[in-house]
Amino acid sequence: MPELDSLRGIACLVVLIFHGFGNHYSADGLRTIPRVFVQATGYGWTGVNLFFVLSGFLITGILLDSREERGYYKRFYIRRALRILPVYFGVIALLIGLSMGGMINHPAGWSFIGLSLVYLANVTNLLGVPLQYRVLWSLAVEEHFYLLWPTCVRKLSLRGTAMAAGAICLFSLGCRIAASALGYDVYGYATWLVADGLGMGALLAIAARAFNQNRKVLWSIAGAAAIGSSGCFLIDRVFGRDSALAGGALHITGYNGFFASLVTATLLLGSRFSIRQPVLEFFGEISYGLYLVHMLCFDFYDHFAPKIWPHLANGTGHFGVMVVRFTVGGALAIAIATVSRRYYEEPFLRLKHRLAPSSPAGGGVRFELPDAAPAVSGVDLAGVETPATT
Repeated sequence: MPELDSLRGIACLVVLIFHGFGNHYSADGLRTIPRVFVQATGYGWTGVNLFFVLSGFLITGILLDSREERGYYKRFYIRRALRILPVYFGVIALLIGLSMGGMINHPAGWSFIGLSLVYLANVTNLLGVPLQYRVLWSLAVEEHFYLLWPTCVRKLSLRGTAMAAGAICLFSLGCRIAASALGYDVYGYATWLVADGLGMGALLAIAARAFNQNRKVLWSIAGAAAIGSSGCFLIDRVFGRDSALAGGALHITGYNGFFASLVTATLLLGSRFSIRQPVLEFFGEISYGLYLVHMLCFDFYDHFAPKIWPHLANGTGHFGVMVVRFTVGGALAIAIATVSRRYYEEPFLRLKHRLAPSSPAGGGVRFELPDAAPAVSGVDLAGVETPATT
């Protein structure tokens, strides 16, 4: 689905820009336009929320369309393993090599590596281990979703699945409210604090099937999600950060609701007008590898660049130095991700068709175009790949 590939590309790019600028540098000392830009990039972390909504939507759709078929679990887990594990383990091996070689400023210890190998990177702090390579936390959340959600979809009715997805959304919000009331960080990485993005995406997939892709209903859902998102942000502004309810708990719900609305609108517009953005589709294609490797590339740059060019050691107040870091580190990450996708990931992806072929029956949901529309086929959701897990 090219429209969702474009959204996936946007999600990865905003995270890349976030770690290239707003997460690493202060805007102090910059002129007006560069200062506004750097401050704006500080919101790039929300790209992960978009990834979660996309993943919840696509994975739930795949599971719903195949839940009555034989080999349900085998096909799903083999295909997910071939998509995710080679790159994931490859990046962990690279992280080990760079850490042992002293080539990055933030090396990872064996305790963190061990926990990451079993997808517990998002709860290492609860086990007394610092989160030493941050991007791995979202992969842990995705894997926890993959572990439990297929059984829910398989065992429950469509209504029951919708209730379970709604319960996930409410549970995560409740955990954030509790965390805020107790003085903990609601912007934490634990699965129970962030799973509502996946839950909202799952609700979209269920609604698309329950209402038989009725465009009016889906536009109403997109509008309701947008209004609900605005309401969450408004409550946060009215009550401020001192309120347990508004101390970030609803803020994250607002972002997830906005992205749920965006995904729905993109599907509806894309199926009618065949929207294509080749550059964004390219970044969507390499987004998984790019997401996983980009922070290593920036850390590698931060380690060696000041030794080669001492005047690049401190970019505070110097926008040009920031741009150089982003350009070099980002280009290296894009190059690695592109080569990885073509020469490392593709052989594993081809194995999916041999070891776990998609059902010939299809059964995918289609967003059909009206008869008067241009001759562009509907969008088939059967067998669509998940977005780059983040």
